[in-house]
Amino acid sequence: MTAVIRRLIWGMSLFAAIAPASWSFAQTTNAPAPAQADQSLTLLSDIQEANSKTGVVTARGNVVILYPARQLRATAAQAQYFSRERRIILTGNVFVQQEGGNSLRGETVTYLIETGKFVALPTPQGQVQSIYNLDSAESP
Repeated sequence: MTAVIRRLIWGMSLFAAIAPASWSFAQTTNAPAPAQADQSLTLLSDIQEANSKTGVVTARGNVVILYPARQLRATAAQAQYFSRERRIILTGNVFVQQEGGNSLRGETVTYLIETGKFVALPTPQGQVQSIYNLDSAESP
């Protein structure tokens, strides 16, 4: 077995060891994984690293997160998933979009999976942008 294949097998087993069942990994940027009706969350990126001691997964480069259960899609330069806290921190030109058109844009966005809460921070001297599509029944 070559060293490259051994490293690949080691990396896959490392991800399996620290990733919760609700987190699915994909190592391609060609096409997003199919949407699933369950609580799975899909992470796509150019590079992914996992630390089995801390339970932190770091994804870098063309990050895309798909969370069909909450109808969310997010893009960023980097994402860190803290499995013990069930928290994701996205950094670098973050864009979060929910089906129906609601969106959030910032430099850093923290997403708390349990509560569905977002905390967004702007670039220095910048602002966070949110767009909410209101139903006509909600309009005055």
